Amino acid sequence: MTQRPDLNQLSTDQLRALAMELLDRVESKDRVLAHRDAVIEKLTHEIAILKRHKFARRSEQLDGHQGLLLEELVDSDIAAIEAELAELAETLPPDTKPKQQPKRAPLPPELPRTLIHHEPDDTQCRCGCQLKRIGEDVSEKLDYVPGVFTVERHIRGKWACNQCGTLTQAPVPAQVIDKGIPTSGLLAQVLVAKYADHLPLYRQERIFGRAGLTIARSTLAQWVGACGVQLQPLADALRIAMLEHGVLHADETPVNMLAPGKKKTHKAYVWAYSTTPFSDLKATVYDFAPSRAGEHARTFLGDWQGKLVCDDYAGYKAGFGKGIIEIGCMAHARRKLYDLHVANQSTLAEQALEYIKLLYQVEQEAKDLTPEQRKFMRATQAKPIAEALHKWMLTQRQKVPDGSGTAKTLDYSLKRWVALTRYLDDGAVPIDNNWVENQIRPWAMGRNNWLFAGSLRSGQRAAAIMTLIQSAKLNGHDPYAYLKDVLSRLPTQKNSAIDELLPHNWKPAIKL
Repeated sequence: MTQRPDLNQLSTDQLRALAMELLDRVESKDRVLAHRDAVIEKLTHEIAILKRHKFARRSEQLDGHQGLLLEELVDSDIAAIEAELAELAETLPPDTKPKQQPKRAPLPPELPRTLIHHEPDDTQCRCGCQLKRIGEDVSEKLDYVPGVFTVERHIRGKWACNQCGTLTQAPVPAQVIDKGIPTSGLLAQVLVAKYADHLPLYRQERIFGRAGLTIARSTLAQWVGACGVQLQPLADALRIAMLEHGVLHADETPVNMLAPGKKKTHKAYVWAYSTTPFSDLKATVYDFAPSRAGEHARTFLGDWQGKLVCDDYAGYKAGFGKGIIEIGCMAHARRKLYDLHVANQSTLAEQALEYIKLLYQVEQEAKDLTPEQRKFMRATQAKPIAEALHKWMLTQRQKVPDGSGTAKTLDYSLKRWVALTRYLDDGAVPIDNNWVENQIRPWAMGRNNWLFAGSLRSGQRAAAIMTLIQSAKLNGHDPYAYLKDVLSRLPTQKNSAIDELLPHNWKPAIKL
C-alpha cells in the first residue's frame, strides 16, 4: 500500500504539485468513465432500434425467406451487442448491472447423457483434515454431431471439512457463452453450417428438429452473435500477421445490405486480402465495408508497404507511390483478349493469347521452385516472351483505328504494361490475381442463400468468422475441428497467447 504523505510537512509548491496530480487522475478517470458511458449509450440505442424492427408489425417487414433471414440477422446483432454490454457491465457498480436471464427449460430427458465429473485436485483441507463429499452441482450442455444430439452432464462434487467447515468445489469450466447450454461442438456446427455450407439458420432449425430437438432460430442467432464477438480478436490478430508480409493479393465483391426498418437494399462490399500461394503464411482476411470507396482499402492496409496484386480498380491507386507497388493481373489482360476473340473471332486477339499461354506455361513449370529459382527461370524464359508480346502489341496498335474494340483491348494491356510485368523481377510475386479471386468465391456462393446482410454489424461478423474458416481450410484443417477446439480454449486463453489459436499456428489441445 502506498503511504500517504504528511500534508503538514509539504511546502506550498509540493502541495500545489500534489493537487495537480490528483486533478489529472480525476480527469483521466472521468474520461474513461465518459467513454464507457458513451459506448453503453451507443450500444443501447443500437439495440433499441434492432428490437423495434424485430417486433415491428408484420406488414412492415419482408415476406417469406427474406423475412426469416433478416430476423436471424437481427437476433444475431442483438446478441452481439448484449455480449459487448455484458463486458462493459463488469465495470459498473453492482446495483446497476443487468438482471440475470430467466432460467431456461431443461433438456429433453430422452437424449443420451455423457457424465463428466469435476472434482478438486486436492481433497485435503488447509487445517489438515480430510474433506468429505457432501453433495454436487449438476449442469447440462447440449452437444451435437451430425444427425445426433447428446447431453454432457457436468457433475461438480461438493467437499466439506467437518473440522472447520471449509467447502471445496471444482470451478465451473469456462464457456464462450456463459451459462449457456451449447457445447463448443454445437456452436462450431452452427457456424460452419451457416458460413461454410451456406445454410441459413431457419434451415438448420429444421435439420435439428429431424435430429430430435428443435432449436429456435432466434436462439441459434443469439449463439452466432455471441460467438462473433468472441472470435473477432482472432480475425484482427490474423490481419496483423498477414500485413507483416511484403506481397499480398486484394479483390472485392458486392453484397446487398439491408438497413433495419427498410425494404430496400444497397450494395455493400466484401474486400478480400490474402497472402500469395508462394508465401509461408496461408491466410485470407475478409473486410466488410458499406461501400466500394478506396478509403476502406487504405484503412485496412494502414501503414503497410509492399507489393499489392490487384485489378485496375481505382480504389487501390491512392496507395501506389506511397510505399505500395502495384502488381497487375495478367489474367485480366488475357480475359479482355479472350472476350475480343469470342465476340469478333479476332485473329489478332488469338495471336496475343498464344503469347500469354507461353507465359503461363513458364509459371506452371516454376510453381514448385524457390523464389530465386523462379526469378531466374522467368528472366531466361518468360522475359523474352513478354518483350516480344509488348513489341508486337505496339506494332498492332498502330494498325487499328482509335475507339475500336481491338484498340481498347490493346490499350488495356499497354497502359498497364509496367505493372503487368513486374512479376518477372520478383520470384515471390504471382503472375495474376486468380488466387484471391478463388478465396472470395465462398461469398459469391453464400449470396444465393443469404440474399443480403442485415446490417454492417452482421456483415463484419460474417467477415470475421469466414476469415477463420477459409484460413483454416488453407492450412489443411477441418473448419469444424478447428472452431470446436478454438471455442473450447478461447475463454481461458491469455491475450498474449492469442496467436496460438490462429489457423496457421493451431494445434488441437485435445484429441478431437
